[in-house]
Amino acid sequence: MTDPDSTSEDELTIDELAARVGMTVRNVRAYAGRGLIPAPRLAGRTGYYNDVHVSRLRLVRELLDRGYTLAAVEKAVLSNQDSTAAHALDLLEVLESPVADDDTQVVSRDALAAMAGTERDDALVDRLVAGGLVEVQDDDSLRLMQPSVVRAGTAAIAIGLSADTVMTLLPTLSEHLGSVAHTLVDRVRAQVWQPFVEAEMPEERWPEILQLIEGLLPVAGQAVLAVFRRELASAIEEVLGDELRNLGENVAPA
Repeated sequence: MTDPDSTSEDELTIDELAARVGMTVRNVRAYAGRGLIPAPRLAGRTGYYNDVHVSRLRLVRELLDRGYTLAAVEKAVLSNQDSTAAHALDLLEVLESPVADDDTQVVSRDALAAMAGTERDDALVDRLVAGGLVEVQDDDSLRLMQPSVVRAGTAAIAIGLSADTVMTLLPTLSEHLGSVAHTLVDRVRAQVWQPFVEAEMPEERWPEILQLIEGLLPVAGQAVLAVFRRELASAIEEVLGDELRNLGENVAPA
């Protein structure tokens, strides 16, 4: 016969739970008091918590860290079943994964200048800092917050574009590509996510949904790159045609 007061190896005291999720015991008690986690298993006067409590509290912390109000967090957490908290954490990890292949990188000011094919340029560094692309570590070291964007920008400078042109193009690209991204996400939300929610988010479909969202970035990225290459080639062909005609008009007859 199982002792009702026995403790499973997978169970945690409130102190252990707080340490596991990176919260204070006081916060855990406060969230428990608001009903954000289910009641613990009681053995005597001691409460024991499990993976459900861990997932719930990690979701609460993640949502609060992302700027959601406690009222919004309560609504999101209390309106869903226990298993949804674990899946929501998986979803948040998927949403963070697009930047995983673009981890920050520390370089020297001279290395940055070499990437741009220029002399050391503190004014360029200041503009990159203002744009949120670079953080100054010390007098000589810089942390590239978005290395792929910085590399692309410095490569453009290296082929002859001015720093002003490159820095002006970045927000233009963000504006237009942001519009494309929002349109795509709205379609996915309407055609994939909402039907899933209306079906009450069946447990067996969560892996499919997570895989779809995880695959959204590379699929969309390939499509955007393919279309942009086509449009860029068309623009280059048009400009070259104009320039060749101008050359022909300017050549004096023999």
